[in-house]
Amino acid sequence: MIETNCPNCGAPIRFGSNDLPVKVCDYCHSSVLRTGGNLQAIGKVAEVPEDVSPLQLGVRGRDGDRRFELVGRVRWRYADGAWNEWLALFDDGSTGWVGESSGRYMMLRQVAENAIASVLVDQVKSGRLIAVGTPITINGIEYIASDAKQVTCVASEGELPFHAPLGLSAVSVDLMTPDGGCASIQKDTDGEVEIYTGRYTALDGLHVTGLRSFEGWPMPAFAA
Repeated sequence: MIETNCPNCGAPIRFGSNDLPVKVCDYCHSSVLRTGGNLQAIGKVAEVPEDVSPLQLGVRGRDGDRRFELVGRVRWRYADGAWNEWLALFDDGSTGWVGESSGRYMMLRQVAENAIASVLVDQVKSGRLIAVGTPITINGIEYIASDAKQVTCVASEGELPFHAPLGLSAVSVDLMTPDGGCASIQKDTDGEVEIYTGRYTALDGLHVTGLRSFEGWPMPAFAA
């Protein structure tokens, strides 16, 4: 853990991981890039709008026998709505993403680019969307493309592996298997393609604690 001060406003900020280079200041919403021992404010990001998500930074949980804490969030928007991607920092220093959309949750972890056929990587890099219904094999498992869309970042917070300013654009392809498996293929504005695989899950399946409380909403027993 690294405790320091925001180079823009001087407020205290904390990096919980040596491997996450970006921290959004809680006070001035500057995106702070850490390179070695140097800090640089690289622009302000939009504050995450109020929503009814039960998740928040600091929520802790467990994926199998691996414990994690939610340390960052990016909110993405597309033509028909928006969703959250929460960065999970595991106790061993690795990371994953908890996707949250319309009350459904996914736990995803990154796999190597060569997990899928190079022709598909080239297709995504070129900006050509993968057609819904296309079968795609990732590490020997066949998925079906369930959605493909252009998306835009509308807000971010916490610690992140990349700078996520307002207006950051990306291509996102969602995939699924009949038995609850899921995957995501994403291309950022620099043309880099990243692939994630995981599964759909409920919050009790992630053994989460520290959820947000809402008036009139009893806290689930598993989160107490």
